[in-house]
Amino acid sequence: MKAPTLSAVLVLAVLGVACGGSGGDVQTLPPPPPTPAEYAAGDSLFAQRCIECHGESARGTDQGPPLVHKVYEPGHHADFAFLRAVQFGVAAHHWRFGNMLPVPGVTREQVTEIVEYVRWLQRDAGIF
Repeated sequence: MKAPTLSAVLVLAVLGVACGGSGGDVQTLPPPPPTPAEYAAGDSLFAQRCIECHGESARGTDQGPPLVHKVYEPGHHADFAFLRAVQFGVAAHHWRFGNMLPVPGVTREQVTEIVEYVRWLQRDAGIF
């Protein structure tokens, strides 16, 4: 079997850095300011449905990735990607936490509120 070329190894290394990390990559960011009123519903829904895996202020846990991370900026994961993940689940592809199962009982409107809250957290952290 032929050994990989240096350029192939560099491409894989760059893709690995650009597309995320491994499991357990919890974000160590300062806590966000108090949630503005317009994102309070999303904050509440996140606490009820997402915090167990994605952590306080979406910083990640040992069970799920941080959503306040460049991997989830709108240019890489559009808002619709969050809706599909909640509705249908998603195969692990950026992290080593395993697949995300669908989250039953969360409406499209609720996902929209959660995503608006997460986007606010991302903006506060300087993600986009």
